[in-house]
Amino acid sequence: MAQDKPPQDLMHYEAMAQDALRGVVKAALKRAAAPGGLPGDHHFYITFKTQAPGVSGPPEVLSKYPDEMTIILQHQYWDLAPGETFFTVTLKFGGQPKRLSIPYAAVVRFFDPYVQFGLQFEAPEVYTLAEDEAEEAAPAAEGGEEPKVVSLDQFRKK
Repeated sequence: MAQDKPPQDLMHYEAMAQDALRGVVKAALKRAAAPGGLPGDHHFYITFKTQAPGVSGPPEVLSKYPDEMTIILQHQYWDLAPGETFFTVTLKFGGQPKRLSIPYAAVVRFFDPYVQFGLQFEAPEVYTLAEDEAEEAAPAAEGGEEPKVVSLDQFRKK
């Protein structure tokens, strides 16, 4: 008897749930950015993928963490600005203030140790240029065809 394949989730419920839970991170950061800052002894450990699209910060800081980095928002953070798709914050590294910009999609863990509340997310897909080039070259190697190069000149108006 042939087994039926499970139905394909064309609604992408798992991705929607991940986005909704990232909304909790956004809401928590908005409260922390409000006048008065973090209430009580709340503080956040936020782990993110440093190579995820949209992550920016000083290269000398991000290069020390080639995969993931955890920041702590407790006493010494400045200019926390949670936006719709990312947040920015200034933290001290080596005694010097440095600005980070982190998309919520890059966040893989959020933890508030004061109340033992944590969320874990699927890691965003991170592609490097070398991987893209390898994927583009792979079909040519398998199929025996050479990659086709198209000049944009043929599409320009003269």
